[in-house]
Amino acid sequence: MLDVRRLRLLRELARRGTIAAVAEALAFSPSAVSQQLAVLEREAGLPLLERTGRRVRLTPAAQNLVRHAEAVLERLERADADLAEARSGLAGVLRVGSFPTATRAIVPAALVHLARRHPGLEPRVRETDPAAVAHALRAGDLDVALVHEYDFVPAPPEPGLATRPLYEEAMYLAAPAVPAVPHPAVPHPAAATGADQGAVLRTHQDEPWITATPGTLCHAMTVRACQAAGFTPRIRHQVDEFDTVLALVAAGQGVAVVPQLGMTGPPDPAVALTRLHMERRTKVAFRSGAAAHPAVAALTAALRASVPPDLAGTGGGG
Repeated sequence: MLDVRRLRLLRELARRGTIAAVAEALAFSPSAVSQQLAVLEREAGLPLLERTGRRVRLTPAAQNLVRHAEAVLERLERADADLAEARSGLAGVLRVGSFPTATRAIVPAALVHLARRHPGLEPRVRETDPAAVAHALRAGDLDVALVHEYDFVPAPPEPGLATRPLYEEAMYLAAPAVPAVPHPAVPHPAAATGADQGAVLRTHQDEPWITATPGTLCHAMTVRACQAAGFTPRIRHQVDEFDTVLALVAAGQGVAVVPQLGMTGPPDPAVALTRLHMERRTKVAFRSGAAAHPAVAALTAALRASVPPDLAGTGGGG
């Protein structure tokens, strides 16, 4: 009989590529991972790994076994959800991942909503970049998480994970305001059309740009949007916190693309905002098979109830 824990290690190796990466993600030693995979090979009765330098490559038999492992792990998630449903009342720890703007604008109200209905549940929030969520969910470090994607950075399907849409938000080009031009009190100018969005971005192609740090979806979004407009941005500052990004724009340090929830407080007259024909879409992510888990369903409902009115309903049901 194949051991589920060893199947999970093989699945992680298929995603991460090296035994060292699997060991670091799951808090094992590399030798322990290697030993467990060797046992799995004996259980399977077939070679599962081929070494290529420092990396290992899965054999065709191992790749097929990973597909079965995905199905087995999903069924186990469903079984856990059924058991949780049979128990009276929700209780225990729920590990939640979120990115900064959602943590500020959505999560606090959702936690209040959740506490009123399920006081025995103990959500623990950890800020996690969406790019790292898939590994954290599959490794069991998180139970549910908020992730986002952009028009220019769509999220590929992640094996072993499922998502539900939550909300969509507008994207703006933030640039230093021209002093002679009056600035509107509320920053909601007409959206740029698909035809002239490139023209809006090209207007600032010779200026310095402010982006998020490399490796984040926000950074990739800005770079790809500019490249689609026909130029590569000259990046001066790399900052992940949007309030700081806008402060740098107001100081004349460059231009940036920011999401609607990245703009907090009253509009700064030193910053001109132009609505772009782009959106950021936020989803709730969890392990496949966990959608029916009462704790996951309760948090998802609390998050939906906490979406600001100007975003409510954009994410759809399901």
